[in-house]
Amino acid sequence: MKEKSYEISKIAIKMVLTTREEEKKLKEEYKKNGILTAAVNIGGKMPDMTIKIIENSIVAAIKNGLVDDNRSHNGIIVGAVRDALNQVSSKTNGFNVGGKISLVKIEEDISVAVLLNIGILHLNEVAIATAHRIINS
Repeated sequence: MKEKSYEISKIAIKMVLTTREEEKKLKEEYKKNGILTAAVNIGGKMPDMTIKIIENSIVAAIKNGLVDDNRSHNGIIVGAVRDALNQVSSKTNGFNVGGKISLVKIEEDISVAVLLNIGILHLNEVAIATAHRIINS
């Protein structure tokens, strides 16, 4: 495997671009190779939705076995999701957004990708961002 942080970010971006059907297939393929994934559809007015997006990401990460349900692991997800959202915050502030967050874990590496459609009348903007963290068990 090439540089792990690069590869895991590629997988997170690939997952965030999928439909639900494609996501399920990829999730099964990746799991066979020891790669855990999770994804969450998101939407609402930013920044009001930020806390809900983070909470849903933590729940998805725990439910799919990426992290344990403890403060340390939850904090890693919070940090990664906030980091990715901050990268696109200048485009989203005050607008309605819809999109998806994917979370991927390979060994101790976790990557998050965020894809947002930002509603501005008929001129929807698209933004994508990634963040990476290391989790110590």
